[in-house]
Amino acid sequence: MDIKNKTVLILGGWGLVGSAIARNLMAEGPKKIILTSLKKEEAEDICKDLTKEFKTKKGFFVPWYGNVFVRNEFKDKNRELILKDAAERKKLMHDISDELNDDILHNSALYKMMQQHKPDVVIDCINTATAIAYQNIFKSFTDIQKFMDGAESDYEKLKEAVEKFMCVSYIPQLIRHIQILYYSMTEFKTKFYLKIGTSGTGGMGLNIPYTHSEEKPSRMLLSKSSVAGAHTLLLFLMARTPNGPAVKELKPTASIAWKKIAYGEIKKGGRPIALIDTKMEDAEPLEKKFHRVSDKKYKTNGNLKTVFIDTGENGIFSAAEFETISTVGQMQFVTPEEIAENAILEIKGHNTGHDVINAIDSASMEPSYRAGFMQQYATNQIKALEKKHKTNSVAFEMLGPPRLTKLLFEANLIRLIYKNFNQYIKEDYKKAAKRIYEYLKKDSKVRNEIISIGIPIILPDGKKLLRGPDIKSPSVLKGDIFDVNPKTIDKWCDAGWFDLREKNWKLWNERFKAIMKQSKAMTDESFSSRYIFNDDYWDNFKEINIGKVVGWIFINEEQGVRNKG
Repeated sequence: MDIKNKTVLILGGWGLVGSAIARNLMAEGPKKIILTSLKKEEAEDICKDLTKEFKTKKGFFVPWYGNVFVRNEFKDKNRELILKDAAERKKLMHDISDELNDDILHNSALYKMMQQHKPDVVIDCINTATAIAYQNIFKSFTDIQKFMDGAESDYEKLKEAVEKFMCVSYIPQLIRHIQILYYSMTEFKTKFYLKIGTSGTGGMGLNIPYTHSEEKPSRMLLSKSSVAGAHTLLLFLMARTPNGPAVKELKPTASIAWKKIAYGEIKKGGRPIALIDTKMEDAEPLEKKFHRVSDKKYKTNGNLKTVFIDTGENGIFSAAEFETISTVGQMQFVTPEEIAENAILEIKGHNTGHDVINAIDSASMEPSYRAGFMQQYATNQIKALEKKHKTNSVAFEMLGPPRLTKLLFEANLIRLIYKNFNQYIKEDYKKAAKRIYEYLKKDSKVRNEIISIGIPIILPDGKKLLRGPDIKSPSVLKGDIFDVNPKTIDKWCDAGWFDLREKNWKLWNERFKAIMKQSKAMTDESFSSRYIFNDDYWDNFKEINIGKVVGWIFINEEQGVRNKG
């Protein structure tokens, strides 16, 4: 990727690594750099500092601030305040848990930002794992447990606790973030995405002594590692998706340091630490009940001031804390400048050896020659048994989705009646619709098989439905009662209804023609290894292989092709 004259978006640009990358980018001649942070002053300050440092024109460094994990109307609002507001909490819950739709996508803060700037390169330095995992799902569960144990009986409070639990659930949040990120980058033609990830433990194992709690290993810390791991695998899948951006991830496995060393006031959570003024005679007797939080009024004597080292997102450490964590045998540390150097090299196409996505890709077992050979053996055995038992093994609705099952059964009906491609293409689609309908009327075995696995059959008039007690589409996740109109009928037919309407059999006619046209274009008279989907692949169209046909539909109509192997 040539960075020169490209627009670069750095998520978490105020942070330790983000600002280091911004500095290193300057040697590559980008057109513009957008730097983001959660807080307005942070985003603006880093842009001012870099503008002064590199003497760039106004508008070269562009600030953007807010929470990228929520919809745009919430981006500048404290998450705790959103959770306390019933209407906003409900909206947040649905944004996370509902099926992704245009409203959720187009109103997200991330989408709005991508729409505004249309970056060629996205460098994501946000500690996503921490942002999601430290919302503390365990505290939320404890709140619900009070009701389960009978300690609370207020329905409205229980409802609120459950809704909050839904809002802090880790995996739904991560999935939604990746969905929005992928669709935004695809729509606005982002060419490259680089993630600065984390192991969650600074490279240490389950015996890590730095736990943020008394529990060892800490559930919170392991949640962070779990989200980080899930995040990496989702990026691995994104990297294997055709027509998307190139995807890489660097995953530092050490503490990252440092931003500055100074003397000053020590703050925690943005607030100074008040020095409690105590005397030995103030000691209290230990009684049967011990309260972790005291309501006693304590005298204070100023705020804590001392020497500190600022490690950016990791926090403020004392001299002794830094020495402990960075000593040999502990986390040790890596500098942001080293991360930035590797980031630029990876973007430019150099192999640093540190791209985690490539490492997973290289270590993964791909489809094998032996398996390809054995696939033919398996299909031959299946065909022999089908012939012996005079049956057709079409679909069970276990692989899913219902659309797969619906397509296989529709293709099977064409095969049963017309035997090959040419016979079906020759038939007028209106006559084909009538023949298939009449066939289903007579063949109760095929008809009942379709119904029994949850695939309803819509009759030619589009007004009647042949069904069993349960159907697979619409999904159980969407509820039990739905409004019926032409739009929803078309949607359900596409998703998983056996469709006897004329327009469906016209579509199948067009598909068969497209397959044959593509095959002719891919048939090489020299018998080279260039093409797979040629006439020989289709057995010269003397028969209809329904699995191959539906595979073709998934590849060509739904762009569901495997990107590797």
